[in-house]
Amino acid sequence: MKTALYASVSLLLLIATSASADQQEFTATLAGQAILPANTIVAAPADAPAFLKTSGKFTTPDRKRTEALGSVPGKDGVRVTDIKLPLDGQPVQGFSGIKMMEDGTFWTLSDNGFGSKFTSSDSMLFLHQMKFDWAANKAEVMQNLFLSDPNKIAPFPIVMEGTDTRYLTGADFDIESVQPVADGFWLGDEFGPYLLKFDTKGQLTDVIPTTVDGKPVVSPDNALIQLPANPTAKNPVFNLKRSGGFEGLAMSKDGAKLYGLLEGALYQDDGKMESVDSHTAIRVIEFDVAAKKWTGRSWLYPFEDKGVSIGDFNMLDDTTALVIERDNGAGTKDKACADPKQPKPDCFEAPAELKRVYKIEFNDANAGKAVRKIGYIDLLNIKDPDNKKKAGNKDGIYDMPFVTIENVDRVDATHIIIGNDNNLPFSAGRAVDKADNNEFSLLEVGDFLNAK
Repeated sequence: MKTALYASVSLLLLIATSASADQQEFTATLAGQAILPANTIVAAPADAPAFLKTSGKFTTPDRKRTEALGSVPGKDGVRVTDIKLPLDGQPVQGFSGIKMMEDGTFWTLSDNGFGSKFTSSDSMLFLHQMKFDWAANKAEVMQNLFLSDPNKIAPFPIVMEGTDTRYLTGADFDIESVQPVADGFWLGDEFGPYLLKFDTKGQLTDVIPTTVDGKPVVSPDNALIQLPANPTAKNPVFNLKRSGGFEGLAMSKDGAKLYGLLEGALYQDDGKMESVDSHTAIRVIEFDVAAKKWTGRSWLYPFEDKGVSIGDFNMLDDTTALVIERDNGAGTKDKACADPKQPKPDCFEAPAELKRVYKIEFNDANAGKAVRKIGYIDLLNIKDPDNKKKAGNKDGIYDMPFVTIENVDRVDATHIIIGNDNNLPFSAGRAVDKADNNEFSLLEVGDFLNAK
């Protein structure tokens, strides 16, 4: 059905040139790796309600409550993983956005929890400050910052509405991207989609709705959407698929602008998704930090033929940035099911084919048009001549055959950090029957970063 508010694509979109015409593949070499085990659990804060002391109580197939710890198997399709729900505590998982700080540490975040707002009402939202010892292959969580709304900033009732602490959960927001600033954090949310601001204590200060071309961008998970009382009445209008909000959030080098990158394409009035040269395209939307307003400027990021989503987004300089682009596949082709239409528990139904980091360019000259894809690295073919990998079994190669890879940032002039979102306990891309760990890797990509 039609789910759009948007008018026809602008003339600028129609004349946009192909973003794929001159892109080039560059070599990436593994320089170090650190792995945080999948089943990394921390206790909820001491002042959290008893309801939040355990998590995953609503992850049964029928979403009915279960209190018995470890009674619900984690599954990736028909494949059963080795971790069961509910959990005694809050999982440190689902890393979905990363930013390096001047002191060499990194801020990252766990996303909404267990895959949807319906399953994540007991999953607390929190950020993590981490550091990595690449020589010792060690990932350390230095601190966890749990998010809350004590000043009642959210424009809708939250799950913990009647509590004193008002901790936020994955049924309130789906946080997917992070930009630390001096007075706190900007986060991108998928449910609204909203741009969120938190102070240094993790307390919500701003909830900013999204607009493009002066019109609202609305997801079916927006808490302010209400179904009509009468089944024959017109349903509410939204123009973005579920899980299509801000997967990426980048900041200009002077801190004056934020750039939100949607995961899904906007739908137009004719029911079609926005596109560039027959390639589905998503929006990069510019935000003025001081004014706390969308500027009205945006760009289009076109997917490759097999691309369906982005994973993370960070600026390199004033006009270039890193973007993770992926398909929905997971696992390796050597363990592919003989018949994808008949998946089995001992094989991968749809092996990974497109997992890339792109370097893109966008500026004043191409505002309203497609970004330029300068080149990419292939995350399924990372060189590992010195056998530094701690996961994977390809000789001389490190690969990331995960469905979701959602962390990338520059570390220095020649290196980037890359990390997966393991969707605990549901993603099993490294092995057919084991929940994926949180793999963080340091990649040497000097030629890629210098590409013009």
